[in-house]
Amino acid sequence: MPSGHTFVIADDHPLFRGALKEALAGIGDVAAIYEAGDFEGAKALVMANEDVDMVLLDLSMPGASGLSGLISLRGIHQSVPLVVVSAHDDLVTIRRALDLGASGFISKSASMEEIRAAVQAVLAGDIAAPAGIELGVERDPEISDLIKRLQALTPQQTRVLGMLAEGLLNKQIAYELGVSEATIKAHVSAILQKLGVDSRTQAVIQLSKIGGDPLQPVA
Repeated sequence: MPSGHTFVIADDHPLFRGALKEALAGIGDVAAIYEAGDFEGAKALVMANEDVDMVLLDLSMPGASGLSGLISLRGIHQSVPLVVVSAHDDLVTIRRALDLGASGFISKSASMEEIRAAVQAVLAGDIAAPAGIELGVERDPEISDLIKRLQALTPQQTRVLGMLAEGLLNKQIAYELGVSEATIKAHVSAILQKLGVDSRTQAVIQLSKIGGDPLQPVA
């Protein structure tokens, strides 16, 4: 096994991926850095590399819609720290990303030093957020309730919800996950119950409420 840390950078802008690679190289002890320019590529890299130590995820990239991409990746690999890297760096977006399982948030306007400090903090087991902000609590009661319901999903249920959002049928999800269609039906039923909705369409609509892109601050 190679020594050092393994990273996945998921961003559709090659120049910014290059900047992140430069920042990561500056922390030393790096074994590998994989790059993805779209969400499908990011998912494939996470599934193919069980030794990944961190994923740096852009919220606005092809195949992902805001925080729904974060939710989907959390379902695929619950133990891998996910750090959101985004130009949408308002307080509401940062707080919701952390509430939904991100281990850190880096603004795209951050300096190289700030990026490295955030990555090192997360590698050390801390939560990294931009300096000088007070996260507070979610002020939208509907979103607050939705976040609690999403947090109640198991990793597999979270993954299935993400695949429902991609428009996959139960049969397709069962094939992708290597389980029976009956198992997927059971997962879907549990998801609907936990989200308090009656159909898979309504479940996807609920996910879109938290995952919309671009995210707008709550007034």
